[in-house]
Amino acid sequence: MDLMTRMRSQWDRVLAVAALAAGAVVLVLGWHGVSGSAYPAEQLPYVVSAGLGGLFLLGVSTALWLSADLHDEWRKLDRIEQAIRESGAVSPSTPESERTSRLPAVAYGGAS
Repeated sequence: MDLMTRMRSQWDRVLAVAALAAGAVVLVLGWHGVSGSAYPAEQLPYVVSAGLGGLFLLGVSTALWLSADLHDEWRKLDRIEQAIRESGAVSPSTPESERTSRLPAVAYGGAS
């Protein structure tokens, strides 16, 4: 798979990395602006614009990355569901009450 195809399929991760980089750059530029001034009145615009803007971009980056991970989990669940349907254990027309009784029992956390 070439790079462009991979980037198109993982667009949310690409945007997450871009937002992370932009947020880091904005925070560094804000720190640089604050460090050049000794007066709090001159530092305040840097803190407000660069600090809040950088944190916002880092938050957007986190949300996009989590969204990408959730998409991956849903794709895995779809593949598992398709494999169960192909195995013949459950058909799409089977009522919900019978679906759970046909699937193997799984114990979680020591429960038997």
